[in-house]
Amino acid sequence: MAGRPRSARATALTRDEVVRAAMEIADADGLTGLSMRSVAKRLGVEAMSLYHHVANKEAMLDGMVDQVFTEFHAPRIGEDWAEEMRLRSRSARAVLKRHPWAVGLMDSRRNSGFATLLHHDAVLGCLREAGFSLTLTAHAFAVLDAHLYGFLVQELSLAFDGEQDLAELADQILTFLPEGQLPYFREFTLEHALQPGYDFGDEFDVGLDLILDGLAARLARERG
Repeated sequence: MAGRPRSARATALTRDEVVRAAMEIADADGLTGLSMRSVAKRLGVEAMSLYHHVANKEAMLDGMVDQVFTEFHAPRIGEDWAEEMRLRSRSARAVLKRHPWAVGLMDSRRNSGFATLLHHDAVLGCLREAGFSLTLTAHAFAVLDAHLYGFLVQELSLAFDGEQDLAELADQILTFLPEGQLPYFREFTLEHALQPGYDFGDEFDVGLDLILDGLAARLARERG
């Protein structure tokens, strides 16, 4: 028996539309709200129509991750390597704050898309053409990504949001501390974290600079 004809909307659907709709759902509701059915509903088609473009939910996730990589700054081979890595890390942090669901997925997919590999190639090429050995390139790539993803895991899971919320949380914690205990925690909280203008996110650039300075020193030693 012949299947039901596909609607004009389903016929005109593209893989890119499916992926972008999935990302919009994940941005709003997280991965728990993402399913083939929810994507189909957002696109105004039946779920079966999606299988002409993505084999299953895992393939859809692969496409979503690949799309996120296209939003990162791709290091420009031949330009100043440190500035290119700085731009790449800063842009990636901004992108992943827009797509927080992606933080734990970026390097976990077994079926990497071409955009993902293209981005990795740009990072590697920028470092190699700047004189990094293969070993130091591997170290640099690993530590830069560890800083990026590790910082975001911490930043996105903070128990406070903004100065006022932090002040209330600190007051709650300090109120129940025995007098004279945890002097360094008190000092850090009262004299640093609760000072006007404190923003945990500012630590990202500090850590990034430390890494880039360390890599520059290692590169100089390699060159002799």
